[in-house]
Amino acid sequence: MRTSAKQRFEGQAPKRASFQFSPVAAGCAALLLVIGSAHAQQAAPTPTPAPADASAKPATELDTVTVTGIRRGIESAIAVKKDNTSIVEAVSAEDIGKLPDVSIAESIARLPGLSAQRVAGRAQVISVRGLSPDFATTLLNGREIVSTGDNRSVEFDQYPSELLKGVLVYKTPDAALIGQGLSGTIDMQTVKPLDFAGRVVSLNARVSQNSLGSAANADSTGNRFSISYIDQFADRTIGISLGYAHLDTPVQEQQVGLYEPWKTDARPGLPAGTWATDGMKALRRTGSAQRDGLMGTIEFKPSKDFNSVLDLFASRAKQEDTANQWEMNTQYNGNFPCNPSCDYSNVAVNGNGTLTNGTLSGVYPLVRGMYNKREDEIRAIGWNNKLMLGEVKLVADINYSKATRDELNLENNTQLVPAPQFDNVEIGFINNGFSQMRPTLDYSDATRLFLRNTIYGSGYGKVPSVEDELKGFKFVGSVPMPVAKDFFSDISAGLNYADRSKKKRQPEGNINVGAQGDTAIAPDLQYGLVDLGFAGVGMIPSWNVPAAVARYMTFNPSSTAAPYLVAKSWDVNEKTTTGFLQANIDSDVWSGVSVRGNVGVQVVRTDQSSDAIQLTNGGTPTPVSDGKTMTDVLPSMNLAFGFKDDQFVRVALAKQMARPRVDQLRASIEVNVDDNPTNGVRNVNGSGGNPQLDPWKANAFDISYEKYWGTKAYVAAAYFYKDLDSYIYTQTNPNFDFTQFTSGIAPNPSCPTCPISPTGSYSAPTNGQGGRLSGFELSASLPFDKLTPVLSGFGVVANASFNSSNISIKDPESSSSVGPDNISLPGLSDRVYSLTAYYENGGFEARISGRKRSDFIGEIGNFNGNRTLRYVVGETIVDAQLGYNFRDGPLNGLGLLFQVTNLTNEAYQTYFAGAKDRPLEYIKWGSTYFLGANYKF
Repeated sequence: MRTSAKQRFEGQAPKRASFQFSPVAAGCAALLLVIGSAHAQQAAPTPTPAPADASAKPATELDTVTVTGIRRGIESAIAVKKDNTSIVEAVSAEDIGKLPDVSIAESIARLPGLSAQRVAGRAQVISVRGLSPDFATTLLNGREIVSTGDNRSVEFDQYPSELLKGVLVYKTPDAALIGQGLSGTIDMQTVKPLDFAGRVVSLNARVSQNSLGSAANADSTGNRFSISYIDQFADRTIGISLGYAHLDTPVQEQQVGLYEPWKTDARPGLPAGTWATDGMKALRRTGSAQRDGLMGTIEFKPSKDFNSVLDLFASRAKQEDTANQWEMNTQYNGNFPCNPSCDYSNVAVNGNGTLTNGTLSGVYPLVRGMYNKREDEIRAIGWNNKLMLGEVKLVADINYSKATRDELNLENNTQLVPAPQFDNVEIGFINNGFSQMRPTLDYSDATRLFLRNTIYGSGYGKVPSVEDELKGFKFVGSVPMPVAKDFFSDISAGLNYADRSKKKRQPEGNINVGAQGDTAIAPDLQYGLVDLGFAGVGMIPSWNVPAAVARYMTFNPSSTAAPYLVAKSWDVNEKTTTGFLQANIDSDVWSGVSVRGNVGVQVVRTDQSSDAIQLTNGGTPTPVSDGKTMTDVLPSMNLAFGFKDDQFVRVALAKQMARPRVDQLRASIEVNVDDNPTNGVRNVNGSGGNPQLDPWKANAFDISYEKYWGTKAYVAAAYFYKDLDSYIYTQTNPNFDFTQFTSGIAPNPSCPTCPISPTGSYSAPTNGQGGRLSGFELSASLPFDKLTPVLSGFGVVANASFNSSNISIKDPESSSSVGPDNISLPGLSDRVYSLTAYYENGGFEARISGRKRSDFIGEIGNFNGNRTLRYVVGETIVDAQLGYNFRDGPLNGLGLLFQVTNLTNEAYQTYFAGAKDRPLEYIKWGSTYFLGANYKF
């Protein structure tokens, strides 16, 4: 059972474990005391460990980048889970290479306790154990990685699955795990070439078809290919690996949506108190998305005592799409309120007081074109060196990563002329919120749709950009434990420094019709007709939006014109120094009972600051800076008790932490003074960020029972409990002192003697009361030949998670008049399930995988580019695959496959304020079919 630092250097990575102070520290100390006493009282000699299962595959042993055989991938992941001292989940290279996943996100989302939120039809961000993606940290080869989003959460759809050997999700941390998150830590790993027995070349090519079909300006077909090369030289002292992956996929979307919030104000023709929406829309989005990924590794191991690995990763993604939309406002037709009146007739209202059907007259719809272009780049490089000096192990690591995002969002609006063209529209909500809009007028004639100044202006545009840069280094030393050697194997100490800076800019502004005035868009800019029949609307034109803006309109975006600059132009900087001390445990406690793990403490000192903009009453923008320095102590302990028959009980205690969202740390301040005095006093209010925020923190307890059959099968049950010390809320202080901001404001000409109130309401992110989060997880992997030889080749991998929390947060965008003030945690699904059933025999492979999550509250970007909360309907995503691998003869190494993602074309649905009969969005992205081949030699 005993392993030294030298043995771990030559074999797999050290196992992880933890320790904790405050209430957690007391529990750790008590448990260690009991274990130590039991160990000291042992009179019998240490029993000889049972021989390892000969079929078990070491966690780091991989034969190729893409290995045929479903079972190989499953067994490799089981081995990683079994051998680790933390509670972890794993995906192996074989899993990734064999699943129909265009990114690593879909693979991760099938793991126990993890769930994905879809964006543009792709699994993009990951929630761990019911907490939003902001609570998890993502690593690449053990190093924290930058992101192209506005915050810390990584957009996993930018990481090709073909370039990764595996993913390890730490649900419990240890002191040596740098960059750990509060909900979990997701470590994506690339291959190390000296882990392979020889040269490997792997080719992969697929073509795809989206079920929604082609459109006038975009195809529905795509392609995906990759190549990987791994080799060893100089008597296996030097290894190299290179990988390239390309993805070209169509962007296809059908959407119907309604304005938020639903209201109960009086409307002609509706019964009093009826819930209704202020507007409805239907759109068809088409375009394409390309992603190119590159991976390279050079490994140098001249002796068993020294190993040096230089690894690089790069990803470039580009998406360009156009959305063509029909939209009507139910309260405005050129006048507010409508004049002539917007009247309802033939209405139907359900028992919840919600409008479900009717006809609306007097509306003046518009046809809108929206163009979006986004380009993302990620670059990461790391150099890791390990040296053994006898029993002393030294590790030095340096890393650098940078991410950039550049976007262009344009829209322009047209309406039927001669104006106004009032319409009668039949509306209805069917199929659990799917909306139908049937106008009377024809909107397919592009010569009668003029660019003009509508209710929403003639157009609007934004040019967002993000830059994220991180530099860091780490030094670690491990030596044999000088005391209690029969219990502790060695002790490690380390220092990590990270310097991260993130910048966001978002110039924006109106797109105005030029000097020629209202005009139709010329035929040479028209793409053709788009069918919105799925929503009942019929045909509408589509056109080249950027060309229309250039020919007919003016667009001068600004990042300094109020009010756009305040919340959308900021720099946030963090300098984090982390030191840790950890003692590793590897011993036998009682007869037949072993214990592995570690106990340690991590000290994190963070210097956070922000440079942003202060804007007072629409005046001249001025720079503002703020920040603070803080120190956090994070003790942790992980213990893995081994019993006979391959049974394990794992116990973990830890103090966990997650840094605040980056956009919440902005120093932005906006102050507004009311020009209409109340009782002779001008009221004041404001909003902004908060660079003084403390992190989220939690005391955590985990326990897991696991039963293995070698690496062939396992069952596990885990329970976790997190007591969050605090939670970051957007809160309003009604008595904020604005004196420092208002002293220079000019008097109101209409009331020059009216004073400005010294206090008012100020909204900003604030550390507030936390609460409890707990959950129960069940998982199993079972090949059916363990039950009967008749079912040889069949098997299942399944898991279920059940989460609960007493934490409620105030939705800053809701009020008691339109929805609940307090809502559950964003990202929390009460229930999450995953099931994969497979068959493999004689080269033939078949599998079907489904993941399901219950309703949750998601955080998505709204039109203004800010995060907004949405009630999201639970969904079930099903993927399937058939394949055949030739194992001998002239075609040996060739594999053929057919795959389908989102087999049932599951809709993405959101609804308002907890009432599913008041829908907001109903979106379908189609099913995608892949046909391809793999070849390895």
